[in-house]
Amino acid sequence: MVPALEAILAKSKNMVFFGGAGVSTESGIPDFRSVDGLYHQKFRYPPEVMLSHSFYETHTAEFFDFYRNKLIVHGAKPNAAHLRLARLERQGVCKAVVTQNIDGLHQAAGSRTVYELHGSTLRNYCTRCGKFYPVEFIEQAAGQGDGIPRCTECGGIVKPDVVLYEEGLDEQTMENAVRAIAAADTLIVGGTSLAVYPAAGLLRYFRGDDLVVINKQPTPADSMATLVLNQPIGQALREEGNP
Repeated sequence: MVPALEAILAKSKNMVFFGGAGVSTESGIPDFRSVDGLYHQKFRYPPEVMLSHSFYETHTAEFFDFYRNKLIVHGAKPNAAHLRLARLERQGVCKAVVTQNIDGLHQAAGSRTVYELHGSTLRNYCTRCGKFYPVEFIEQAAGQGDGIPRCTECGGIVKPDVVLYEEGLDEQTMENAVRAIAAADTLIVGGTSLAVYPAAGLLRYFRGDDLVVINKQPTPADSMATLVLNQPIGQALREEGNP
């Protein structure tokens, strides 16, 4: 519990949370850029190549093998940050969560207004007929033929509903995020280095009173913030008496 943060939340009537990978690391999901992150592991190709639209098109089986091994997580549960944000929404304080994460943990914690800028591993769709499939369908394809998940209706490839490198963000999701941030009186930025664009550029739409940055490392937004907390986000958001 951080008294300065609680004081800001106590007077806020329209708070929006903007988060990145650091929000989920406390749930056991590794991020991309830390020392132990995906970008520091050794693969046949760089991760940003293997998670690109071009690689998906030209090395489809290898893409799915990498995707299943590195982006689908098992057993992860919402942590103190996810749970607090859901409580703040129920209390009428948090109006929206804007996230770069694709793990669905905000919804699992109970948050209802969540704008997933980069999509979700939990949604998968046939690129030919549009039929949706759960994440288990992608996993089960690992033991079938070339490992490429194919639609049971039309045989089209079932693609994860995540934004790959070289792909644009969903326009409606971006518009919703911009509208929420522009209307906020408090913006909490947490667990993100603010290095990924265009997502990081959303901060320029904030015109409210208090910008709070919670991140273990410095960010480009620190100089503009009302409050900067260099600590784990679950620790910063945890309330006394709550998980």
